[in-house]
Amino acid sequence: MKKNTLILSIVAITLLLSFKAADPTDWLMDKNHAKLGFTVTHLMISDVEGWFKSFDAKITSSGNDFSNAMVEMTGDVTSINTDNEQRDTHLKGPDFFDITKFPRITFKSKTFRKVNDNAYKVTGDLTMHGITKTVELDAVCRMGTNPNSKQTVAGFKITGMIKRSDFNIGTSTPVAMIGDEISIVANAEFIKK
Repeated sequence: MKKNTLILSIVAITLLLSFKAADPTDWLMDKNHAKLGFTVTHLMISDVEGWFKSFDAKITSSGNDFSNAMVEMTGDVTSINTDNEQRDTHLKGPDFFDITKFPRITFKSKTFRKVNDNAYKVTGDLTMHGITKTVELDAVCRMGTNPNSKQTVAGFKITGMIKRSDFNIGTSTPVAMIGDEISIVANAEFIKK
């Protein structure tokens, strides 16, 4: 009996040692194939779209998919663009983003949960205008191989909704003029490092 127990223990230890935890994999954003955009309602009748020209993101995954991955994003608020120079200058000023005090937006995920084959719920801390709030975003992923570089690539479409009032942005501007809810839409390609 002792001999069988010893053999089973040796086999169990050998199996445990052979299952090495997967090394983390970094996925770097391809800036030529990425856009961080937003939409807000103007006068409660039409939508105004904008985006940040300068932002970066990185994903670190530990498995064959992105379950439990970590994502970090940094956006340069000075690069905000709504196709209207006067509006962009106003958005950069103290009434809204106040870029002299708060030039960056950051997001760091807490959870990256798979909900079906290619859809995820991503929860994390969004810091904007000096305020950090936990937000939940939806992400849809498609993967493939770049035929030119032969590198593995993953494309994400990320959507979500935040309130500008939660971040004290434009608090003196009534909701009837500019909506409180801001729709986020980001598309980004990531290259497996």
